[in-house]
Amino acid sequence: MASETEPASLQKLRSLCKRRGLIFQGSEIYQGFANQWDWGPLGVEICRNVREAWWNKFVTSRNDMVGLDSSIITSPRVWEASGHLDSFTDPLVECDRCHGRFPGDKLIEQETGEDLAGHPLDEIDEHIRKNEIACPNCGGELGEARRFHLMFKTHVGPVEDEGSVAYLRPETAQGIFYNFALVQNSMRMRVPFGIAQIGKAFRNEITTGNWIFRTREFEQMEIEFFVEPGTEMEWFDHWQEETWDYFRTLGLSEDKMRWREHSEDELSHYSSRTADLEYYFPWERWGELQGTASRTDYDLRQHQETSGQSLEYQDPMTHEKYLPYVVEPSFGVNRTVLALLCGAYREEEVRGETRVVLALKPDVAPCKVAVFPLSRKDNLTAISNPLFDDLRRRWPAMLDETGSIGKRYRRHDEIGTPYCITVDFDSIDDRKATVRHRDTMEQDRIALDRIPAYLEEKLG
Repeated sequence: MASETEPASLQKLRSLCKRRGLIFQGSEIYQGFANQWDWGPLGVEICRNVREAWWNKFVTSRNDMVGLDSSIITSPRVWEASGHLDSFTDPLVECDRCHGRFPGDKLIEQETGEDLAGHPLDEIDEHIRKNEIACPNCGGELGEARRFHLMFKTHVGPVEDEGSVAYLRPETAQGIFYNFALVQNSMRMRVPFGIAQIGKAFRNEITTGNWIFRTREFEQMEIEFFVEPGTEMEWFDHWQEETWDYFRTLGLSEDKMRWREHSEDELSHYSSRTADLEYYFPWERWGELQGTASRTDYDLRQHQETSGQSLEYQDPMTHEKYLPYVVEPSFGVNRTVLALLCGAYREEEVRGETRVVLALKPDVAPCKVAVFPLSRKDNLTAISNPLFDDLRRRWPAMLDETGSIGKRYRRHDEIGTPYCITVDFDSIDDRKATVRHRDTMEQDRIALDRIPAYLEEKLG
């Protein structure tokens, strides 16, 4: 259910996504569940397009990158080595009146704009008192902050005891780190090189919000790029440039993107430098879209010391052994799709009516082309059906036969279909069809046998 304080534009977008099969409330027939969201038939296509664009740019097109798919449940010692068991927490504050619970640092950021992520609890308490921050639900007084662990705990095997405790991974990065030597040796990779991974991660957030922006289950696209110590800042700059280009190519407006460097007291314990690529979302706040971190050799060193297994790299030319430093560009599928949807949604007045358009770039759009036979009569379907069969072998396509042509256009404007093709009664004689462009609404009359080549030129 949408929040009363949610911007009207976001409420409209959420309604569209439900109505058109992009995003559904999780467990909706049971009144929903804790800010969980399901990707509908068209939503999964957008996510797949985002993943494929990412994989093509950062893995397939590079000779210094390989892929990995590590397990979601791992040995608990992985999280002991990484520091998650001790430090993966948020400062929780509870209202003395209604007993609502909230992340203290997020409340402070919302009220003052100050980012106190990772700061000591006494600083959180001090800022709450100094700024007279009250419970956002009832206005009650907030109690002292305490640590809340964000990892989901589970048990492996038939007996639930301390010896069977395991955790759902809160990030995909650690699977890359503990597999570093195996990947490097098996693939004969030479530093500098990277390992990329796309997969689910789980965080037991105190509060979620802003629709799919912050959820407890989400999908990451992460790279750990291993470099020679001393070259990490050069590679940091490289990955910032590559990241910006990726989002620009997907269709995000550069006017709504910015880099924000973390201050020294904001840095994570493993980081020597971190910068967030932020996007200006409809709730009128900048939000993290992607993070680039210089993780030094912290993770490899921790896993080496905890496991007792060497993770050193030996340079084949100099024979020098060292633990590589790591630059990590980390992306979220959910937030990328959210930014794309927010940026693409628009309303236009056309002949006294409101036209809703999801102006996604064709590479991202879930359906590339739709075929509309003007009638279901045999002499038209004999043309439209073979045309559709030919097109759907080349691109994601739909055959839409119901409703007026105007209604069909509106449906496909709302899901972002770049091109719609109408087969009419003139098509029987002239062997042509009308191709309509989503963004301009211009129409071209194209010979049936030329339509695939015409679309190939437009869609690639």
